[in-house]
Formats: sequence, C-alpha cells, structure tokens
Amino acid sequence: MSKLVLRNVSRSFGDFAAVDDLNLTIEEGELVSLLGPSGCGKTTTLRMMAGFLSPTAGTIEVAGKVVSSPGSTLPPERRNMSMIFQSYAIWPNMTVAENVGFGLKIRKTPAAEARRRVDEILEVVRLGALRDRYPAELSGGQQQRVALARSIVVKPAVLLLDEPLSNLDANLREEMRFEIRRLHDEFRITMVYVTHDQAEAMVTSDRIAVMNKGRIEQIDSPYELYCRPKTGFVAGFIGRTNFLEGARRGDRVDFGGFSLPVATLGSEAPTRTATPPVAADANGATNGSGASDARVRVSVRPQCIQLHRTQPSAADHRFCVPARIERRAYLGESWDYHVGMPGLQEPLRVAARPQEVFEVDDEVFAEIDTSQVTVID
Repeated sequence: MSKLVLRNVSRSFGDFAAVDDLNLTIEEGELVSLLGPSGCGKTTTLRMMAGFLSPTAGTIEVAGKVVSSPGSTLPPERRNMSMIFQSYAIWPNMTVAENVGFGLKIRKTPAAEARRRVDEILEVVRLGALRDRYPAELSGGQQQRVALARSIVVKPAVLLLDEPLSNLDANLREEMRFEIRRLHDEFRITMVYVTHDQAEAMVTSDRIAVMNKGRIEQIDSPYELYCRPKTGFVAGFIGRTNFLEGARRGDRVDFGGFSLPVATLGSEAPTRTATPPVAADANGATNGSGASDARVRVSVRPQCIQLHRTQPSAADHRFCVPARIERRAYLGESWDYHVGMPGLQEPLRVAARPQEVFEVDDEVFAEIDTSQVTVID
C-alpha cells in the first residue's frame, strides 16, 4: 500500500489556482522532493499534506485513509506527521535534549523510554556531547540537526520538510544535504522535501516532482530528470541546457546550417504535422498540400558537446560541426564557452575541463554526443 496519495488535489485562493488537479503517489520509505520556482504551488501542497490547509478539490490519503477532502480535514496533531520549517522553530529556553524530547513528552512517553530514545537519536545526529547546551550556543547546522532529531524521535508516519536549509550558508547547506539523506537511509522514514534548490533535490531525493503553475510537469529519478526531461520547462529548470529548433525532413532533423540523423537522437522525433490551410495567391495557386515538416525542439546539455582543434574521427552517436569561440568564462572547475555554429542565431554553451583552453575567435570543431540529445515535447 502506498504511504501518501494525492488524488486530483486543487487549492484555490479566490480566482487563483495555487495547486491545479495534482496527482502524486509516494511509497513507504521514499524521499520525494517537490521542486520548482517561487509560486509554483509546492509549499501549498506541503501545507495541505500537513493539514494546515484544506484542498478545494480532491483527496489526500495516508496509509489508505482519507485525511483531507473539501468537506473534512483531519487536524495536523492527529496525522502522525512531523514538519520542519525554514526557521527550525526550536525553543530557546530549552536545552538540546529538552527540545528533542518535547514531542515525546507531549505524547506522554514514559520518562525512561523517552530518555533512551533521545540519547539514541542525539548520537545518530552527532549531538550527544551537546545535549545540555541551549540553541543560542549552537551553530546553524547544529540547530538544524536538533530540528531533525526532534522530528525523527517521535517516529512519524511522514516527515515534511519546508526548505529546511534556506537559512544556512553555502558550505553548511552542502553538508546538510548529505546529512538528511544519511538519516533517511538509516531510518527509512517517508519524507516529502520542498525546495527551489535543484542541487538539494538531486542529492537528497529518490524521486523529484518538478512543479510549474500548480501542476507536476514531470516526476522521476534525478538521473532521468536530468538526462531525459520531457518538457522544455523541466530541461531548463534542472541544470543548464541548450535548446535547438529544427524541422524533420525524412530521416534527418535540419537545424539550419547542419542536420542530425533522427536515428541518432536520444528520443524519437515527430514525423509530420498539419498546418492551417494555405491562402491562395492572386492567381488562385497555393504553395502545397497544407502539410509541413514537423518542428522539432531538442535539449542539448553543455557537457554533451566537446571541442576539438582538429576534426576527430567519426564515431557512433557523435556528430561534428565547425564552430567558433564567441565568449568564454573560467569557472575554476570548468570553462564555460559560448560557441557559434552555422545557421544558429544564438551560440551554444559548452562546458569544458579546465585544461581545455581555447581563445575567443578560435575556429574549432564541436562534437555533439547525439545519444544525449533529448527531443522535448
């Protein structure tokens, strides 16, 4: 049985649909991230899961039991869920141990059992030596661990996290991403993680649901989302990419100054598409049958293009195009090149290793790994 199921869930505020007919199934022990830009509906979805908001339409189920519907919403305190907010919400007048054990105290857990569980979880989150300190004596990362320990110690059915790392600096955020993943793997708690940071979602998640305008555009593993995005929004939001538009003509896709064989692309390109009727000219003639070659849009990741000074030998799923370096930026771990190609109005971005140094205006060969090119719906 699935742990958490949202069926046709919508939530409107006046005329604005914050969440629009959303369907999502999360399995027992799975960590799923809701990823998207501000205003896409991810936090509203999380608050409906927690019981702070009721859906305008649809239902939310936990372990097969309906906990939210337009006419009835089970209160948050009766859902056996824990939630971690951006602010951590730990009490400044309580020690680390008292903060962590507060949920057990509310549940009237016997004192000996509560202390055992608090000691156990403090060791897991590496705060055992700090049990008697107060929040003001802790770093941001340590305060975040306190919030995690307090949420996990009560053994919730579902743990909800609302952008929990947004208040940390870059180095701490990177450390805590792995910490959250480690704790998930150790306890196998079902988790829903809301973030607008794609790196957080990629590191922590079993699956990522990319949201846009109140809907899920695609839900998949981090690898599949990055390598096989199904929409232009997903391709552009997850990492960097180049978009190319061309027309399919027979067994090739023509991009203007060069073409690629359809058979080498990572996804099948459409065949033909109808166009509106063509108006007749002054003599009553038309320019064809009303059908045109299908437009094809593809996504090419910057690291799927390799630059060479001389033309490399032919290889399967690799296609070379003469190009010119238009701009460049050194990023330490890589070069970010902007490369002009025949027939393209905009240059393509290419990620190259630090030792692959080219000057602006250098003539090069751009080798495209066509197996990594994805046709976008």
